[in-house]
Amino acid sequence: MEASPQVTRLLEQMNAGDRAASDELLPLVYDELRELARVNLAKERPGQTLQPTALVHEAYLRLVGNGDVTWSNRGHFFGAAAIAIRRILVDRARQRQSLKHGGLYRRVEFREETLAHEPEAETMLAIDEILERLHRYDARKAQIVLLRCFAGLSLEQTAAAMCITLHDVRSEWTYARAWMHRELAGETDSSRSGV
Repeated sequence: MEASPQVTRLLEQMNAGDRAASDELLPLVYDELRELARVNLAKERPGQTLQPTALVHEAYLRLVGNGDVTWSNRGHFFGAAAIAIRRILVDRARQRQSLKHGGLYRRVEFREETLAHEPEAETMLAIDEILERLHRYDARKAQIVLLRCFAGLSLEQTAAAMCITLHDVRSEWTYARAWMHRELAGETDSSRSGV
């Protein structure tokens, strides 16, 4: 994600209350948001009904809809876009889960390749729950997981978006993956023992 002075200027105008700036912003960020949507929807099962365009528009509405959010920079905006996309997909998984299985969760092991295809509803909900716990434990590590798994950013792109060193991203990504794996494994063990 290269820096764009025009995007930054429009984000600043939006922060100052210029509602028209959001109309100018969408065409500038649309391709990147559509790529985020495409990457995430590629993980969905064949036959799903949500299209990248619809996901982009829904995520964009969540980002700028009420106009109450301020953006510190381009990385902040795209980090929020990753969160919006995650929320939309989690909401869809919750809906599928409640329809198919009465809302019960099934715990699964977290592996990096888990999100390489559409996770089952139970898997997506378990990952979301663990990611929420990680956020409460260490928000920066949770942000790295979001950018890596839901925005599809490389380690280098994640470092640039968060304005931290590549070394820090590598270290915290390794820690976050191990932490999430341990949390999921602990839940699986406790669910087997009836706890």
